[in-house]
Amino acid sequence: MTSIDVRDLTKEYGSRRAVDHLTFSVHPGRVTGFLGPNGAGKSTTMRLVLGLGRPTSGTATIGGRPYTGLREPLRRVGALLDAGAAHGSRTAYAHLRALAASNRIPASRVDAVLEETGLAPVAGRRVRTYSLGMRQRLGIAAALLGDPDVLLLDEPANGLDPEGIVWIRTLLRRLAADGRTVLVSSHLMNETAAFADHLVILGRGRLLADTPVKEFIHARVRPGVGIRTADDTALGDLLARHGHDASRDEDGRWTVRHARMDDLGRLMAEAGVPVLELTAQEATLEEAYLDLTAAEAEFTAQRQEA
Repeated sequence: MTSIDVRDLTKEYGSRRAVDHLTFSVHPGRVTGFLGPNGAGKSTTMRLVLGLGRPTSGTATIGGRPYTGLREPLRRVGALLDAGAAHGSRTAYAHLRALAASNRIPASRVDAVLEETGLAPVAGRRVRTYSLGMRQRLGIAAALLGDPDVLLLDEPANGLDPEGIVWIRTLLRRLAADGRTVLVSSHLMNETAAFADHLVILGRGRLLADTPVKEFIHARVRPGVGIRTADDTALGDLLARHGHDASRDEDGRWTVRHARMDDLGRLMAEAGVPVLELTAQEATLEEAYLDLTAAEAEFTAQRQEA
C-alpha cells in the first residue's frame, strides 16, 4: 500500500513561511480533498511532495521514499499541477508519446489514456488549439499515463464543462475504488463534497483539519428545518416555548436552526399547528469550510455596503 506521508514539513521563502510544521497522511482507497484559502500552502506542499522544491525542514515521502528517490517515478506517481505544461506546437499524441518513451512506458498506454480522457478524436491537433478544458484532460491523461498507484491533481475540474465535471468525479471515485492514493486540490466545495471521502484543510501553511468529510460537516454545521404554516402566531409561540432558534423570512418561511425535521413535525402535529411545508436543510461542506477558514484567508474581498 502506497501512502503519501508529510511529517513536520516546513518551507520558508525568506521571511515568509509558506508551510508551517505540517503533518498528515494520504491513504490508499479513498479520495482526499486538499482544501484551503488562497495562500494556504496547498500548491507549495504538493510541489514539495513531488520533489519540485526542497523543504526548509521536515519530510514528504511517497511509499516511504522521497519522490526523487523513486525508480521510474511516472509509473509510481501521476500529477497534474499545470494544465499549460504541454508545448503548444505539439499534438496531444506527440506530447504523451514523448513522455511514454522517456519513462519506458508502452506506447499502447498513450492510446488508452487518450480514450479514457475523451481526447482520442482530437489527438492529432496541436495543443495550442485546445480549450482550457481540453488541456485539463490532457494533463490528466499525462498523470494516468504510467498507470500509477498515487495521483496528485491540482484543480482538475478547472475549465471543464458540466459533462467533464461529472466525468472527473466518476474517474476519481474509480481510481480510489481501485485502491489508489488520490489527493485532489480544489476550490469547488460542492464538487469536493461529491467526490471526496476525506479532507485535509490548510490555513496559512498550518493543518486545520484532517478528517472524514461527513464528520467535518456535522461537527461544524448543524442542519436546520424550513417550515411554512397557515398560523404563524401559533408556530412562533410553539417554537419559543420549546426553546428553538427560529426566524421568519419576509416571504413567510420559517427557518429553525439546529433542529430535526421529524422532531418538529411531531411537535406541530401534537400542538395542532397546520403544516404547509416541512423541509430539511442539510448542512453543506461549503458552510463548514467557511466556518473553519474565516480567519485564515490571506486574501479577502472588502465587504460592499448595501
